[in-house]
Amino acid sequence: MEPSSDIAFTPSVKAFQSARGSRESYARIEQRGGFRTAITADLAEFIAGIDTAYLATATAEGQPYAQHRGGPPGFIQVLDDHTLGFADFTGNRQYLTTGNLAENDKAFLFLMDYAHRRRIKLWGRAQVVTDDTLVERLMPAGYPARPEQAILFTVIAWDINCPQHIPRKLDAGDVATATAALEARIAALEAENAALRARFERPDRKD
Repeated sequence: MEPSSDIAFTPSVKAFQSARGSRESYARIEQRGGFRTAITADLAEFIAGIDTAYLATATAEGQPYAQHRGGPPGFIQVLDDHTLGFADFTGNRQYLTTGNLAENDKAFLFLMDYAHRRRIKLWGRAQVVTDDTLVERLMPAGYPARPEQAILFTVIAWDINCPQHIPRKLDAGDVATATAALEARIAALEAENAALRARFERPDRKD
């Protein structure tokens, strides 16, 4: 049986790995069966915390297209050991992803966690679903967007990228919360300092 990593390590890729000295390390991965193929508890936890993903599809002729997908943390949901789903919000209505999946269901998800410098790549097949019940189930509660359809992603293989060269970016909401807490603490300390200064500067103060 071919290792699951062959979905990425094609003969051409392996030839370059051999020529440039990395084939041996990746061959060891293949000996263990390749990449992981089922959604683990760790992967599910990671997915529940991210708010940014990139979905890549291609035309029938192989012309690639990548599109950002975002929402509140957990907008991508784990439906079973091999299936992810998310509501597809109304956007600029070009329907490039929708059209590509109609003729070529091969897809790729790139999941990013900039704050912790983590990224996960998933190979699979995707489909557009317009069932209202599923769309409603996948729609994040209270999120101000209009869902137009849902996308189901069947995971074939997934792997973790190293954090090298990932710039650390913090979410604006997290920064605002931390800043508000610091400002409140500073205000409290300033008030305490003012009270102490007033106490020690009273004309009738006796040491």
